[in-house]
Amino acid sequence: MLGFDDARPLNLVIPLKQARALAKHLDIHTVGDLLKHYPRRYLHYGTGADLEGLGKGDTLNIIGTVTGTHLIPNRKQPKRPIFKVRLSDGHRDFAATFFGSHYAQRVLTEGRRAMFTGKLDWFNGEPQLQHPDFVLLDGPTEATGSLRQLSYFGDLEEILAGKEWMPIYPATKLVSTWTIMGAVYAVLKDLDPIEEPLGFTPIGHLPLNSAIHQIHFPGPKGPGPAVERLKYDEALSVALAMGVRRADLAHHTAPALPRKEGGDQDTLLRALPFPLTAGQQEVLTEISRDMAETLPMSRLLQGEVGSGKTIVALIAMLQAIDNGAQCALLAPTEVLVMQHARSLTETLLRAGVPARVVALTGSLPAAAKQDALLKIMTGEADIVVGTHALIQEGVEFFKLGMIVVDEQHRFGVEQRDQLRAKAGETTPHLLVMTATPIPRTIAITVFGDLAVSTLSELPGGRKPIQSFVVPEFRAKWVDRAWEKIREEVAAGHQVYIVCPRIDGAGGVTETAALLATGELKELEIAVLHGRMKGEEKDAVMSAFSAGAIDVLVSTTVIEVGVDVPNATVMMVRESEHFGVSQLHQLRGRVGRGGNQSICFFHTTAEQGSPSYERVASVAETSDGFALAELDLLTRREGDVLGTEQSGIARTLKLVNLVDDYAVVKRAYNDAAGIIANNLAFARAATASFRPEDFEYLDKS
Repeated sequence: MLGFDDARPLNLVIPLKQARALAKHLDIHTVGDLLKHYPRRYLHYGTGADLEGLGKGDTLNIIGTVTGTHLIPNRKQPKRPIFKVRLSDGHRDFAATFFGSHYAQRVLTEGRRAMFTGKLDWFNGEPQLQHPDFVLLDGPTEATGSLRQLSYFGDLEEILAGKEWMPIYPATKLVSTWTIMGAVYAVLKDLDPIEEPLGFTPIGHLPLNSAIHQIHFPGPKGPGPAVERLKYDEALSVALAMGVRRADLAHHTAPALPRKEGGDQDTLLRALPFPLTAGQQEVLTEISRDMAETLPMSRLLQGEVGSGKTIVALIAMLQAIDNGAQCALLAPTEVLVMQHARSLTETLLRAGVPARVVALTGSLPAAAKQDALLKIMTGEADIVVGTHALIQEGVEFFKLGMIVVDEQHRFGVEQRDQLRAKAGETTPHLLVMTATPIPRTIAITVFGDLAVSTLSELPGGRKPIQSFVVPEFRAKWVDRAWEKIREEVAAGHQVYIVCPRIDGAGGVTETAALLATGELKELEIAVLHGRMKGEEKDAVMSAFSAGAIDVLVSTTVIEVGVDVPNATVMMVRESEHFGVSQLHQLRGRVGRGGNQSICFFHTTAEQGSPSYERVASVAETSDGFALAELDLLTRREGDVLGTEQSGIARTLKLVNLVDDYAVVKRAYNDAAGIIANNLAFARAATASFRPEDFEYLDKS
């Protein structure tokens, strides 16, 4: 977080045993780590317990007032009477049951206020706590059970005094929220005042020192003001990092690649069998203007599936080639690389453009790879299409002037920079493309260093794709889907069937085998998946493109970029296992030849379940931007901000990419002013950031 860190080891501030537990089980090693481990919610009398998502046996924490008690004799164990307590959290009633607890009987009298934690049960629709641990909040007290962990960090009355809001932290079975709360209390008690990173408190916000204290132990107004201040600092951190990146790029020099009248670019434009849309022409004007400058272009081209991004990229690359420069097209999969190499070559040949296309992938045979590397190094290759293999050592360009990154969310900032570095003393122009529409908050965070162009209209002749949910429990609907597939093939068209896995029930292998002997036994069926060798995958795609295969049963290896105009039906099996953006991408593989096309979203999810509703929402709309917002809403922070894809610590712990556009926008406006007036400060403030730290924000 901007301007605040405390690298002191925790074991110098809190007891060694608890410090080791926090390090081992929560990866919290320093004072700064601990203070950035924010509460996930708070207990506050009168706001209601958070019961959503909790089931029998889950831990429930509440602050409640005793409204009544009842002692029941225990015939089996007379010395352990059953003590029933009625509680209210100011919102709803609870019951707590204690067995033989004389302490509970003595102190839990009507009107007493306490914090309870225990296992949740239900009886007649009412939440129950069985023998919960508790600590009184309104008088001399001792804690019971797990709440005793608070006493490791000081006097209980002192720790709890005046605490109207109790923090509940992300915890584990071996490190409770109370251990974390006690550790935070111990750290904050002796923490020196935190200075403002900007030298002043931003207008309308708490001072940073107050925000750090109050997000853990809020005052009467609750945690809201503290959260808003820390959200602003997080957003400003990212904004400054991206602003510094833009400012640094301004010191680089790119080769000026102006438009050349009568060159290969004009030859292709005259030979296109279709007119460019107004959107394509506008985007090309922006790109052409950027490429004519010596300031390196850094532009993001986002557009709906099938909006014509690839032809825009090819026209732009020909502007570079007209100036004697080479172009690199970076794609995420070998299937897509070979698809691009074929389609670009065919388009150039049909137009009579002599530009040469070379493909480079990791699985190329040694002789073919050496031939490709030689053509790249000598300049014989004008357009080099490749996977990550383009970034590896040994790949030397003759004169790299432009880089195009397809499906940019598969690549990191660092990888783009590595490829740019292969140009030597100059910095190539960069165009990154995505068919995954980017919500506006992500557009100004992850892509804050890029100018954004958008293609929103489809080229002429493209018809909207009809989408249908096909639930497994509707047998007649499933049968009709297979019937429609047979009808489309009989009419001369082709079909994709996408499965969520390669092996096992519902996988590519099993599905293809069952279809070959069942529903589609008279059709030519082939399989495609990631475990196949490069030449095998290329052979299958070539045969499918040539029309020799009726039905291609595949994994998501065909998710992006694959273009077979004759394919008119897509069936996604068990579509509830795919993300919103993935389903939209897959649907875009059909309807590319002007024929009316259909996408069937098969699902085994129960009707009314969140998974079913998510699939139904995709079927109901083809608006990629609406689906991008839905994707954020359904995945929330789990995937959009999660660390599973990135392997790095989350940078944005509080900013929500669905709801916090206003705070992000303000931070970016403020960052622009800081960078314009004090670039040295901005650079120092973000010195510890790496561009790839923000890359996971758009992983899907």
